[in-house]
Amino acid sequence: MELTVRGVSYHIEMTEQDYAPVIVLLHGFTGSTDTWKRTVQHWPEYKVVVVDLIGHGKTESPLDASRYSMEQQLEDLEAIFEALQLPQFTLLGYSMGGRTALAYACEYPVRVQRLVLESSSPGLRDEQARRTRRESDAALAYSIIENGIEPFIDKWERIPLFESQKSLPYAFQQEVRNERLAQSTIGLANSLLGMGSGSQSSYWDCLLGLDMPVMLVTGELDPKFCAIAQEMNKRLPNAQHKLIYAGHAIHVEKPAEFATMVKELLN
Repeated sequence: MELTVRGVSYHIEMTEQDYAPVIVLLHGFTGSTDTWKRTVQHWPEYKVVVVDLIGHGKTESPLDASRYSMEQQLEDLEAIFEALQLPQFTLLGYSMGGRTALAYACEYPVRVQRLVLESSSPGLRDEQARRTRRESDAALAYSIIENGIEPFIDKWERIPLFESQKSLPYAFQQEVRNERLAQSTIGLANSLLGMGSGSQSSYWDCLLGLDMPVMLVTGELDPKFCAIAQEMNKRLPNAQHKLIYAGHAIHVEKPAEFATMVKELLN
């Protein structure tokens, strides 16, 4: 379905279990609703709501980069959940979607019954680190606009974060690549400028006040985000940290195992 909130048309997909517990899924950078298809099939007893974030998938890609700020994205999500009449749900986010899910839980905690953060972080604490990241993201955004999607995706797929995906069956790798190639040039560039970890506020200080159950899931082959999750786990009052033998995109590499782990939290 398409839903226009605050002047932006969003693409949303939902399963039809009207009276079942609700799970809302937020994808990562270069992702879309398609990234969750192998995971959602393991949750037939839940109502699953999947959102294409601004600039991604079939959601609109505004020309104004300021419309992509984390604050604007959170207001859009709140408007979406209000329009869909979702008073409470489990919120699950991966990578950029995990940063968004955590930020939403900090700003609108009443709706979030449980929080699942896959390979996620609360952002960068240090202003100098944020400034450096903003500069590198701006350069990357410029290169996407100048050179187009395919050269960027070729480079993106070679970063160490996704090395473990090379062991997936070729058909799976092509599915992920096609999903990335289907993105909007201006959407990805503006997402980097508006929602990159250098542009958003740090939510490290919010962790101590989040009292809903939180599951942090990281891949054993992703040491950077394992370390971040361990530090987050120390601050969150009601959290658990789970490991799966996978890389950064656990739901892509091990969808059944990931889905089972999430279901254990829901039950």
